Amino acid sequence: MEDSFAGRCVLVVSTNYAPEHTGIGPYSTQIAEHLAASGADTHVLAGMPHYPAWRVAEEYRGRWRLRERRCGVTVHRRRHPVPSRQTALRRALFEAGILAHGLVGPPRIRPDVVLSQMPSLAGGVLGGRLARRAGVPHVVVVQDLMGAAAEQSGIRGGGRAAAAAGALEARILRGAEVVGVVHESFVDRVTAMGVPRERVHVVPNWTHVKGPGGDRAKTRARLGWQADETVVLHAGNMGLKQGLEVLVEAAMLADQEAAPVRFVLMGDGNQRAHLQALAAGCSALTFLPPAGAGEFPEVLAAADVLAVTQKASVLDMSLPSKLTSYFMTGRPVIASVAAEGGTAQEVLRAGAGVLVAPEDPKALLAEVRALAADPGEASRLGARGPQYVEERLSSRAGLERITALLRRATAGR
Repeated sequence: MEDSFAGRCVLVVSTNYAPEHTGIGPYSTQIAEHLAASGADTHVLAGMPHYPAWRVAEEYRGRWRLRERRCGVTVHRRRHPVPSRQTALRRALFEAGILAHGLVGPPRIRPDVVLSQMPSLAGGVLGGRLARRAGVPHVVVVQDLMGAAAEQSGIRGGGRAAAAAGALEARILRGAEVVGVVHESFVDRVTAMGVPRERVHVVPNWTHVKGPGGDRAKTRARLGWQADETVVLHAGNMGLKQGLEVLVEAAMLADQEAAPVRFVLMGDGNQRAHLQALAAGCSALTFLPPAGAGEFPEVLAAADVLAVTQKASVLDMSLPSKLTSYFMTGRPVIASVAAEGGTAQEVLRAGAGVLVAPEDPKALLAEVRALAADPGEASRLGARGPQYVEERLSSRAGLERITALLRRATAGR
């Protein structure tokens, strides 16, 4: 970052932040820490850590407001409701809680620029309000589109909420000085909201985990994975939009045929209990808790195939952050997603995996078997992942793209 930011105050508004180590939290954290390391007086307005379990982390329970220093960043946390189940109404209450507490108790600082991470609509409103109050630019980075999410994800009551969420989202984005989107597939929808095309910039997420460096055989043995079985791993949030039922159904098919395939769901989320009930009695499927940050890349690399799944309706509202971690491990990816969506585009562009029709367990299992039968092809696909990361998804390049947005927004100020 240019020296012009040294000594200036930057406020990052993001509901998710460290110690959350999956989803959007790691990106917000690395952005803030990069700004702080570059000399900016960096503050973050965040919620209490709760993702992906959708339960407030034990050490933060019962806290109303909290100010802490993490790696040179001042973090201002505000309490908010955390719904254990996702419905449109519960999500609205979650957003309302974040907004209300943020408005009542904003950080007592005067920033020179405000950067909001969305999908949180409350975070976008707060960021815009705090930027206007200080008379400074508001920069928004769109990780997920909430209006489209309500429409496409299958959340209960989502159809009724989509129009309201989309209208508020459009208002936030139109009021921003600069808008960053994490994938090209978001651009048309954002410009259709009335945001001038020249304000919209593609800022892809980067790989925020290190590559694996441990003993793969030892990791498999520790996890109880046999050398002769093909392990298909999904790591990350177990939510509605992932449509993880397809992996449960594929595992049931593998179970019936006594195929040497093991499906593993690692992580947490509001659909975990539902998926566990659905998979009762299926020996080809196991569940693992979220891996720690240091262990995470080793577990990914110990699998044979990494799975990313989405409901067939999910097109242009979300790009799974897990893809950047998947590519780093050198294992092939199977994407059970809509062919016309951004996730499919990213997998194909990387050349690191294959597509199967969404919500089709037979097609998914057949592709797993095909990769197991052709280790040369599996290795070729897997090798493309780290190459793609080096070409496009390095943290250095990603953080520079974000700080370029800030420079663009504050030019001449």
